[in-house]
Amino acid sequence: MSITTTTHLNFRGEAREALEFYQSVFGGDLAAVTYKDAGAVQEESEADQVMWGQVLGGNGFHVMAYDVPARMAHQRGENSFFVSVRGETVEEVTGYWEKLSDGATVVIPMGPAGWAPAYGMLKDRFAVVWVIDVASGYNG
Repeated sequence: MSITTTTHLNFRGEAREALEFYQSVFGGDLAAVTYKDAGAVQEESEADQVMWGQVLGGNGFHVMAYDVPARMAHQRGENSFFVSVRGETVEEVTGYWEKLSDGATVVIPMGPAGWAPAYGMLKDRFAVVWVIDVASGYNG
């Protein structure tokens, strides 16, 4: 088993522009899934914003990004990143989740999601937000 950690950047309506910029700087492949693509639109004005995106380069560069929905607090430059931990199995990531949960505030409980067999988000006791999931291909 192996895991990867990736910086996950948070924006308000600028995720696609930021990913395109980082791709122009570091190269690599850009992938983006909108809230509409994922069937997760809660505000029509946000349908085309990025729910999940990344730039992944053959040179080792990897960054993820999304647009924080309006219903969630966000100030540009504050709470501007998550740490994403992606594993290969539900059992593997559940073990990390259980340990990180000690003293944490659960933001989204660990469980199946439309894009992954397991996904969860928590803010640990040091106020670092972790996104934990299982690697899964997107078939949108």
